[in-house]
Amino acid sequence: MAMGPGGDSVREVPHGAGTAGHPAPALPRPVAAHPPTVTGRRRGSSWWKRRAAPYVFISPFFILFAVFGLYPILFSFYLSFHSWNAVGGLGSMEWVGLENYTYLLTDPWFWKSLWNTVWLLIVSGLPQHLIAIPLAFILNSGLVRLRNLFSASYFMPYITSTVAVAMIFTTIYGTQYGALNAALAWLADHARLGWLWERLGLELPVNWLGRAAYIKPAIAILVIWRWFGWNTMLYLAGLQTIPRELYEAAMVDGASIPQQFRWITLPLLKPIAFFAVTLTIIGNMQLFDEPFVLTGGTGGTSESGLTVALYLYRTGFEWLYMGSAAAMSWMLFVIIVGMSILNFLLMGRAGLERRGG
Repeated sequence: MAMGPGGDSVREVPHGAGTAGHPAPALPRPVAAHPPTVTGRRRGSSWWKRRAAPYVFISPFFILFAVFGLYPILFSFYLSFHSWNAVGGLGSMEWVGLENYTYLLTDPWFWKSLWNTVWLLIVSGLPQHLIAIPLAFILNSGLVRLRNLFSASYFMPYITSTVAVAMIFTTIYGTQYGALNAALAWLADHARLGWLWERLGLELPVNWLGRAAYIKPAIAILVIWRWFGWNTMLYLAGLQTIPRELYEAAMVDGASIPQQFRWITLPLLKPIAFFAVTLTIIGNMQLFDEPFVLTGGTGGTSESGLTVALYLYRTGFEWLYMGSAAAMSWMLFVIIVGMSILNFLLMGRAGLERRGG
């Protein structure tokens, strides 16, 4: 606004504006400035953030796996075709072809260790699941109070150090002062069960870890005690995925608890059972800690507790036959794969098809 001669306000006409009846000429629009060009430094930073950085951040895993996982696997396969004493260095490696494998096929100790391992797989593996499935069903049914306390107590042996557990069981199996022999002697004196021990061929006190006939059962008891809680938790997790409506409908139809277990629980647990049995096969076929501690690393009397993993250890690190030990590891790998495939054919396919349907 501007003041006129008489004091009246006069509106200022912008520069270039037209007068009445004459429109103002159109002013050219200002041209927008071009955005600044991306410098080479910015382009490189963007490429680093989008492409290179993720691979750099995950590279430690692959580097560690390649150095401590992949390379030992490939080297052991290469080593299985050589004769090598590690004390002599890599220069002492000598190519022998399939000699290590053919030697193992005729080695009586290898077959004895394989028999011991399969025996322990069956005798200690089967009871784990026969105990774990009913326990998991009872815990899941809601009939037991303090379910979390019982679950934690069952799982405790699994998280306990294997060496510590084996040392405790060594004390329990002691000949003169062991708790197991003390319990058997008390039962023979007070419960009049001495005749039963005689029928079973038990001569008190029993040398559990010194006689060949008792070494494998002693190891099997330890393995069962340590691993049944792990399998119980697996089956409990599987039971919690089964809809409660199925049990409620079965109760309405008058099905008893054993009938519910037979016709609902067991069929729907097949996928979990396949998974748990596969883990049992893999774990028991590589059994090492328990027999190593209980037998002092020797396999016991007449090699009754000598497993394949323990024999592999002695072959490679005591007798320094690294090539034979490497060949043994690959033969054990093939046996485990074969057993896992057999387990899949027997129960895994039906369980997976049922879950998929």
